[in-house]
Amino acid sequence: MAKSAEKRGKDETKAAEKTVKATGKKAGGARGGITAPVTPSPELAEIVGDKDLPRSEVVSKVWDYIKKHDLQDAKDRRQINADAKLEKIFGKTSVSMFEMNKHLSQHLTAKKA
Repeated sequence: MAKSAEKRGKDETKAAEKTVKATGKKAGGARGGITAPVTPSPELAEIVGDKDLPRSEVVSKVWDYIKKHDLQDAKDRRQINADAKLEKIFGKTSVSMFEMNKHLSQHLTAKKA
């Protein structure tokens, strides 16, 4: 049975804490880049929730929202037709799936280490 992303993250954190205690050195690795927790803006929090999440999890939840509300264009599936909530994030009524991450990044704040 596959582990959920949340369970994997907790397991990685436990392993890193164990290593830090054993070696006395700072943990490296697993919690940077796309796996680092980010804080969503209030507009984005309406879709993904207000808890800190890894960027990859935010993108996944936005795609779940898009699919649940059938917001992909019928003729060109690469286009996303924004509803009222997504329009606050995208700033326009339609964006391509390739520019979606650019708009999402404006609504994410990295946690200070």
